Amino acid sequence: MSTAFELHAVQGIVPVANAFAGTVATAILEVQGEGVLFTIIKGAGGAGTSVITVLACDDIVPTTTHAVAFKYRIQTTNDVWGAWTEGTTAGFTTTAGANQLYQIWAAAEEQAHIGYGYVKLVATEANAAAVTGCVLSQVIGGRYKEAPESYID
Repeated sequence: MSTAFELHAVQGIVPVANAFAGTVATAILEVQGEGVLFTIIKGAGGAGTSVITVLACDDIVPTTTHAVAFKYRIQTTNDVWGAWTEGTTAGFTTTAGANQLYQIWAAAEEQAHIGYGYVKLVATEANAAAVTGCVLSQVIGGRYKEAPESYID
């Protein structure tokens, strides 16, 4: 992955008391560079779970979507990450429990091979119980790079 200076962060889902009630989706992002890293932050609420999927979108409306494969990893104990796991188009179900992090990596190639240039993360409530949380979306290695300090090096 690119360096921290090549990240473009966007509020995917703002922090709220029942962040994943029903079906919610992040803002739609244009996939540039390497892809998009979604970080789900679950706070209080130990019983609620959601099915997480990633949808490639044909535009920012979106007019048409298509579920795509992705990679994810989970942190259920502070600063202890699980291994990266291949996520299918069917998605995965979050673990019941409070104070967790999930990282979902949507590589640009997954959208490009079906001809789509945009992506969003969707959370569909599986066990209806309030969970405080949010989603941070980060485009990795976008189309606009920071200019060097000098072109004479």
